[in-house]
Amino acid sequence: MRSAIFGGPQDITVGERPDPAIEEPTDAIVRVSLACVCGSDLWYYRGLSPHDLGAIGHEFIGIVDEVGAEVRDLRPGDFVVTPFTYSDGTCVLCRAGWPSNCINGGGFGNRGMDGGQGEAVRVPFADATLVRVPGSNHSDEILRSVLALSDVACTGHHAAVSGAVGPGMTVAVVGDGAVGLSAVLAAKRLGAERIIALSRNPARQAVAREFGATDIVAERGDAAIEAVREMTDGLGVESALECVGTSESMNTAFAIARSGSVVGAVGAPHDVEVPIDVVIFRNVGLRGGVAPARKYIPELLPDVLDGRINPGRVLDFETDLDHIVEGYKAMDERRAIKALVRVAPAR
Repeated sequence: MRSAIFGGPQDITVGERPDPAIEEPTDAIVRVSLACVCGSDLWYYRGLSPHDLGAIGHEFIGIVDEVGAEVRDLRPGDFVVTPFTYSDGTCVLCRAGWPSNCINGGGFGNRGMDGGQGEAVRVPFADATLVRVPGSNHSDEILRSVLALSDVACTGHHAAVSGAVGPGMTVAVVGDGAVGLSAVLAAKRLGAERIIALSRNPARQAVAREFGATDIVAERGDAAIEAVREMTDGLGVESALECVGTSESMNTAFAIARSGSVVGAVGAPHDVEVPIDVVIFRNVGLRGGVAPARKYIPELLPDVLDGRINPGRVLDFETDLDHIVEGYKAMDERRAIKALVRVAPAR
């Protein structure tokens, strides 16, 4: 099968990889319809995070092509969305609501697993991992939003849930990438009254407004902190959502969070130190981490299918598998928020 192949920093090519096959009776093979490039893929592309050579990509939707003998809830032809991690659904952590930390689970596109940026993927624990999408003949807009549920929409939602966002609250979102914009959408969905988006990019500011941002702060660093504090009578926000993963973004989130609030952090951390003095002396909490997407997808999918939310709006660049490197370049150069990759016809 054809697949994107990671050859090291700045090296994404398309070539042949072995066709996936059923290895365990709980496996399924999914033929990929749509995939996308994740912000975390850029860390690998830039050489800032380690990644095995070979398959890459963990966000995809597609059609079940084959199932193992013990798969009970799925059959060939089902249209499915795949969370970016697979999980058995039965371990103590899955039962506690943390499938992204499944004892027997893992991620796609690394450590020997097929990548979503290819024509087909072997999915372990298919019944517990895959979510069947009801209906057929979905619009392109709906398909984009279903694709967003594989990671980015759920990760933004996890930021808001971790930050304890609720009705009537004032929230700030640090980061205007696809995750940050998804966090804006999630905060709006959870009832936040005032949502302050930190962004210097006009195109991303427009999406933030569309998703529910009431205020935009274009400054960074100390200037951004001062602006948010001035907007909140010097107190800071009731929830700060950190969606980048750098030292500056984490420090900003803690600096604009009011006493008694929670920072919801989902940015993959790079050289980040938590300001423990703020945690202790200003009573600012910290929650977050890898989103339990398999838990969130069933909650968010009906809103996507009914058109109540449109997280696929962050997919503002489109290419095909043969030209996937253009998606990486567009995101790396910040010409795009997130790149959609068409692999095969979707239903």
